[in-house]
Amino acid sequence: MKRILLLLPALLLAAAAHAQFGVKAGINAAVLDGENLGSTSTRYKTYYHAGVLYEAKVLGPVSIQPELLYSLQGSSIRTAIGNYDARLHYLNLPVLAKVTVGPVFVEAGPQVGFLVANEEANLVGGGVGYRFRRTDFTLAAGGGLKLGNLLLGARFNAGLNDIDRTPYPTNLNDPRFKNRVLQAYVAYQFGDD
Repeated sequence: MKRILLLLPALLLAAAAHAQFGVKAGINAAVLDGENLGSTSTRYKTYYHAGVLYEAKVLGPVSIQPELLYSLQGSSIRTAIGNYDARLHYLNLPVLAKVTVGPVFVEAGPQVGFLVANEEANLVGGGVGYRFRRTDFTLAAGGGLKLGNLLLGARFNAGLNDIDRTPYPTNLNDPRFKNRVLQAYVAYQFGDD
């Protein structure tokens, strides 16, 4: 047991020696999609995201990449009652498994998002807007190119849970909104590979 405890700091130092911090930013094509939308229609809106990443090499071409991202998401929503744009401000925490072969990488993993602000703009027709849950669970998958310390990538984030929490009685026919976000990004990793 003592040997394992002595070996653990050495392993952590070795992992830190092969880790890279980075910054990233990009655009989002976001929509609130889901079930039971009925006469409600949603359209993609273009927003943005930015944040930091940490890539830790695990074994060979495999690494783990947690990120902390500010992401503006939402949708243009059209209903019989009114029309508006939902702008949802999230703090997203993806943890991705990443495989890099040559300059090409693929990545996938879970993401949890915390809603920090909700804006409704251009509310037309006196309609009542939606209220959204504070937590969003997502699966993320994507890929890209690593050119030295520069990364060019794309990712799709598919929301798993219903984020609508409008004050309806628990009706099975209520809308069930889920985040869907296509992302394109540029990232820069500091240090040597």
